[in-house]
Amino acid sequence: MNIFRLCGDMLHLLSIILLLMKIRKSKNCAGISCRTQELYLLVFCTRYLDLFLYWVSLYNTVMKLAFIGLTAYILYLMRFKAPYCITYDKLNDSFPHWLYLVAPCAVLGIVLPSEYDLIEMLWSFSLYLEAVAIFPQLVMLQRLGEVENLTSHYVGALGAYRFFYILNWIYKSFGHGHVSWLAGFTGLIQTVLYVDFFYYYFQSRTHGQNGKFTLPA
Repeated sequence: MNIFRLCGDMLHLLSIILLLMKIRKSKNCAGISCRTQELYLLVFCTRYLDLFLYWVSLYNTVMKLAFIGLTAYILYLMRFKAPYCITYDKLNDSFPHWLYLVAPCAVLGIVLPSEYDLIEMLWSFSLYLEAVAIFPQLVMLQRLGEVENLTSHYVGALGAYRFFYILNWIYKSFGHGHVSWLAGFTGLIQTVLYVDFFYYYFQSRTHGQNGKFTLPA
């Protein structure tokens, strides 16, 4: 493991912890897309099937279980646990993710996998889906127009995680390990989706906006 992947993993874990802190601290899930969380749980469950097949390392196992467990817990709070579930904004979180994201990614996972093997096809599906999993969250924030502080930090940490993974792939491409063209391609797409958000995120930080900041309609 290199420093870029380690930083990426820590930022990914931090993003989930920030989201959970936001929900528990405010006792509401306003501004959080449950549909994005559903997509991430599907990503983790289809990608980490290797947990049942072979042992890599304690670090690898703990991180994978943490991503699955924490995301499932967030979904439980948003869907079933009062008072959190009462504050879930279904009206603004209405992007048809199964039709426009899951279905096309499933087709891509079958037609353009890294290898024609069931586990590899599911892994490829998870990469395609992760590239667009943040989309319902970004759509929801665009509809609301305002982004709360911890919510913005959550999305920002997710974007930073992808950036460090791109650095990780660049590092590996110079002879320091195997590089998957599919992982690099989908990671680049995912990073591009954050560009507009990052512009307004850093602008708000530069101008000292420590609370909410506004996104253009």
